[in-house]
Amino acid sequence: MIRIKKDGVLLKQTTLEFENEGVLNPATIRDGDQVLFYYRAVQQGNHSSIGFCKLSNPLTVSERMDKPIIFPEHDYEAKGLEDPRVVKIDDLYYLTYTAFDGANACGALATSTDGINFKKEGLIVAQMDFPEFKKLASTNTTLSDKYTLYNDFNPKLWDKDVLFFPRRINGKLYFLHRIKPDVQLVAINELSELTPAFWEDYFLHFKDHILLTSKYAHEVSYVGAGAPPIETEYGWLLIYHGVHETKHGYVYVGCAALLDLDNPMKEIARLPHPILVPERAWEIRGDVDNVCFPTGTAVFDDTLYIYYGAGDEVIAAGSVSLTELLNELLAHKTA
Repeated sequence: MIRIKKDGVLLKQTTLEFENEGVLNPATIRDGDQVLFYYRAVQQGNHSSIGFCKLSNPLTVSERMDKPIIFPEHDYEAKGLEDPRVVKIDDLYYLTYTAFDGANACGALATSTDGINFKKEGLIVAQMDFPEFKKLASTNTTLSDKYTLYNDFNPKLWDKDVLFFPRRINGKLYFLHRIKPDVQLVAINELSELTPAFWEDYFLHFKDHILLTSKYAHEVSYVGAGAPPIETEYGWLLIYHGVHETKHGYVYVGCAALLDLDNPMKEIARLPHPILVPERAWEIRGDVDNVCFPTGTAVFDDTLYIYYGAGDEVIAAGSVSLTELLNELLAHKTA
């Protein structure tokens, strides 16, 4: 059973107002020998923005901005920008985040040509209430009762964990998103296609878009997209999070799966055990206990570095041999 080597806490809160409550859940992307690091910064009162730093190597912070790089400007994100992910496609950075207005949490997108100055593209997921979603999604299939369990109390449909694949596949943009309890997949030619009519048709055929569902005990409650997929010769390596409920609350763990390069809807393999579990003090106790929430990666030679929010309070890093992880996955094929 493979587990990542834990390299410790990488980033903590500071006394700066925008990040004086915690830092967590970073978006990461390799840029030469550096790693660009966009992280959720939490101000007291649970108001989030996105901070920025650079790593001179996978585990060394060399520069850190003293103000947010992206912050709330619009009503749909009035209470915070949460849990970013980032990729670069055709020389354009796609940074996704969860926009929170105090009641609704929905996936949003910002783009940049230089990785520093971002243009907000707005919400890119459906804007509808849960009863409408349920009616559409139940038209051609039986919808799991878990969808009602996790979504019925929200004013609108919560659609989070949005992240893009780092290149077009057969000419299309692909992105993952998560309406609890499963991970779903979208394929489009251009962002302009994401209209209300698109989402109505998407939900009418909802079962065709569900990519990952809970399969093992460590993810029995629900799953969610983690870091952007990594292209390997064997398929897209997906680091995601799984959640299971205990008498002490939910436990968040890091998991791994492999998706087909040409058809990401096809799951090739999935590990039957987590690769990252809460064990250290900063993971077991925090603003939220028992949380390892992977959202960023970087590959240097044969080492995969995984960056994750720990205890919803600090950012930690871990590492694993990419070859060993892929070999372990290939020993647990599902297709």
